[in-house]
Amino acid sequence: MGLKTPFFEQHKALNGVMVEFGGWELPVYYSTLMDEHNAVRNNVGLFDVSHMGEFMMEGPDAEALIQRIVTRDIAGQKLGQMKITVMCNEQGGIIDDLTVYRLGEQKYFFVVNAGTMPKDFAWFEKQKKEMNAKVKLENISMQTAKLDVQGPNANALTKKLTDIDLDAIKFYHGTEGKVAGLDSIISRSGYTGEDGFEVYFPWNRAQEMWNAAWQAGKEFSLKPCGLGCRDTLRLECAFMLYGNDIDEAHTPLQNVYSKFVSFNKGFVGKEALLAQKENGLAEVLVGFEVSGGIARHGYEVYGKDEKEKIGVVTSGTLSPTLKKNIGLAYVPEEFAAEGSEFKIKVRDRFLPAKTVKIPFYKKS
Repeated sequence: MGLKTPFFEQHKALNGVMVEFGGWELPVYYSTLMDEHNAVRNNVGLFDVSHMGEFMMEGPDAEALIQRIVTRDIAGQKLGQMKITVMCNEQGGIIDDLTVYRLGEQKYFFVVNAGTMPKDFAWFEKQKKEMNAKVKLENISMQTAKLDVQGPNANALTKKLTDIDLDAIKFYHGTEGKVAGLDSIISRSGYTGEDGFEVYFPWNRAQEMWNAAWQAGKEFSLKPCGLGCRDTLRLECAFMLYGNDIDEAHTPLQNVYSKFVSFNKGFVGKEALLAQKENGLAEVLVGFEVSGGIARHGYEVYGKDEKEKIGVVTSGTLSPTLKKNIGLAYVPEEFAAEGSEFKIKVRDRFLPAKTVKIPFYKKS
């Protein structure tokens, strides 16, 4: 049996179909994937994301230590601002992607993936020790619950839970304050491509937050949403999924995270990435559309003559919004240009595919 979030009984009561994900028991859907996907695109949905990992760092060397750990330049990050970035090993392989919140002059909050949380924190501690950094570093993952409210009506719903001026919070910014009467961190952000809020609060008060959100959501026909639609929503936006699209076998230069590599400062893995940049990339991540079937994670990519394997699919689905079979794959750079044609082996058939621009979906 996997770990359970504080909302496990609510998921069961709502007839959530439970699966193992990253060591946790989580709902994959409650009604249908399509129903929940469309609820987020057109109305509002509620996600239990309490399995994610959270760290807190505070002290005079915090900024310098973060600069060492992540590839993105966080110098000058404004109070309340959050940034997506990655941290690499010495070979430039991606240990994880994460978000960095600046909550105070020397106070930072990090959100990491559930499955990588233990190794992530060990990496933070290792870098702190090697730098002899003067910071207080805490892993608060098991004390922190998280709910995401996502969709066009997320703002109106969340306003019923807090006196914080949500309209004053820009996208990818957050603050500390009371939500449903609980000390919380709230940010205007999410993994769906829609407007929405991510709310972090004490694990042992989670039922109070759930009850308040559920009550506030009644007038909006709030739907609980599972992992299934979370994956289709994020893939339409070409957001990376660790273990599928990114891992330690690939560097940020090979995918969308290349824009978050700042060579104007030092960080672990910089020398390896500079060498890779100079020598060229063996393969890059591209978006594709495929005709005749869905190309899922692990399916092989071939040239047009179907003789030579040239890559592998990392994510794929039928897009509920676009009604097309879309996906991401690592292929040689010569196939990166929009319109490049190749074949994907779906079971025993070679299906035609072509490179398309990502993200596949962008909120208008």
